[in-house]
Amino acid sequence: MPRRVRPILAALSLLVAPLALAAPSAAPSPYALLAATEARVAAIGFRLTTANAAWCPVRQPQFGWMWGDPRLYEADRRVEALAAYRADDANHAFVAAIAPGSPAAGAGLRVGDPVKAIDLAPVPDGEGDHPFARITAIEAKIAARPANAPLDLHVGGGQLIRLTPVPGCASDFRVEAKDKPGAVADGRLVLVNQGLADFTADDAELAAAIAHELAHNILRHRARLDAAGVDRGLGKQFGRSARLFRQTEVEADRLSVWLLAGAGYDPGAAARFWSNFGQRKGRPLFQAGTHPGWRDRVAALEAEAATIAAARAAGQPLHPPLVDAPPPLE
Repeated sequence: MPRRVRPILAALSLLVAPLALAAPSAAPSPYALLAATEARVAAIGFRLTTANAAWCPVRQPQFGWMWGDPRLYEADRRVEALAAYRADDANHAFVAAIAPGSPAAGAGLRVGDPVKAIDLAPVPDGEGDHPFARITAIEAKIAARPANAPLDLHVGGGQLIRLTPVPGCASDFRVEAKDKPGAVADGRLVLVNQGLADFTADDAELAAAIAHELAHNILRHRARLDAAGVDRGLGKQFGRSARLFRQTEVEADRLSVWLLAGAGYDPGAAARFWSNFGQRKGRPLFQAGTHPGWRDRVAALEAEAATIAAARAAGQPLHPPLVDAPPPLE
């Protein structure tokens, strides 16, 4: 072999050998994946609620955060779970996610900061054995405050941080580590499964799914359905109860497109999301009577997006349907 080639081959072998010996990169922990999803949902929730605040009949302070609690995790996994948030305090509730451009971000809060007092008062502990009892109590305490009133937090190390919220639609957001692609709204909370975030193609589609659940809260669907005396058991799938549930789904679909537009997302993301969701693997073989079929749903969402596009082309201000006077459920 010519001598001038040997150094080249030797150099190549030095480059190749480390690649051959390198260990495969470790998969991220489930807690790191959950923390990343919470960051996405916190950002989307803050954007949807604050940008559309003028359209919401009930508002609350929005700080652009999500809360965590060490008690959510089994003792033998707690250190691993807290490490995903860079949290090192196993006793106090902590900041689990912060939306970019939010009051929490502007005040210098960091993910993992333990919170030891809220306005000089101890952080509420919550009642009952539910894992989220403390977080629910914190959310309820803060939501009851005036929508623009400053808030003082005492975080780890005795640091005092003052935050001034942005008024936003009345809802909090939470993520659960469930693989099923689903979400639910209960009137004050939007609960998003990890599986839904994994299913969506991008943040605009995830925002479409979250906007649908937020619309349920804005339109007070749970309270209105309860007042209408619907059957929430097996009878939910039939007759009057199914018809009223389906009406609320149609209303939430319509409003969700406008919420996307108001927050600067592509209104067409709603139709894209529901088209993909309606054709997902593992979907039920039979359409539930409480929801419209996915093809009808997509057609209605596309029509709503076209209405928004026409209003913009004509230079007209956007004003969503239903928020002023939702039709009665009867």
